[in-house]
Amino acid sequence: MSDDTSTTDAPEAEPEAPRDERRDAIVAQLVDALGDAVIESHVEAGRDIWVRVATEAWAETASVARNGLGARYFGFVSAIDWMPSPFGRSMDSDVDKVLEAAREATAEADAAAEDSTDGEAGSGLQRGVCGGETRFQVFARVASIGVPGEHWGITLKADVPDDAPAIETWTATYAGADWHERETWEMFGIDFVGHPGLRNMYLPTDFEGNPLRKDFPLLARMVKPWPGIVDVEPLPTDDDDDEDES
Repeated sequence: MSDDTSTTDAPEAEPEAPRDERRDAIVAQLVDALGDAVIESHVEAGRDIWVRVATEAWAETASVARNGLGARYFGFVSAIDWMPSPFGRSMDSDVDKVLEAAREATAEADAAAEDSTDGEAGSGLQRGVCGGETRFQVFARVASIGVPGEHWGITLKADVPDDAPAIETWTATYAGADWHERETWEMFGIDFVGHPGLRNMYLPTDFEGNPLRKDFPLLARMVKPWPGIVDVEPLPTDDDDDEDES
């Protein structure tokens, strides 16, 4: 009896992800300039680039992006607090509450991750493209525009230490970062070391707290629901007009 393996189904090879040589080359240039300070990168072919760098290399990254890669257009600098709000989403309208099941499904996984790290701050959180290690991250958008064939953008991000939320300023490289860093300092409480003048832009000088942190209570909404919670009535249809006439 002969063995016939000709009919055995061979595993199908997974299709290769599309490549973007230009954007891959941009990431390679960053790695050449910054070395191990480039922690993680992601390229979506034909669309975009994300790169996470070490906190201590944040200012150097700005210089490399502008002077080395040619990303002379500054978009913004901001921050994000990845911690889920301890107040939940009790003020959501009905259309937002469809996410409740998904939130409950991930809550146990997040709690288990926190337990496995002995309650380490920020553990078990989803931190977007290129990940992260801390609760807060600073991120920025710069681009190359105006040069034929060289129109691309890149999102750069870096972790901010939980125990001392501070990172270097970008103002020496991108002057437009001035107001963006002031706003981030005011709203998130992140210090930008070397900034020429961090001071409030929107809040009174004696205001306490940072309103864009997830653990900052929005007391005004607890006293009076915000207008968006009201469900909008559907617009009348032709069928409604026919019923009125009958």
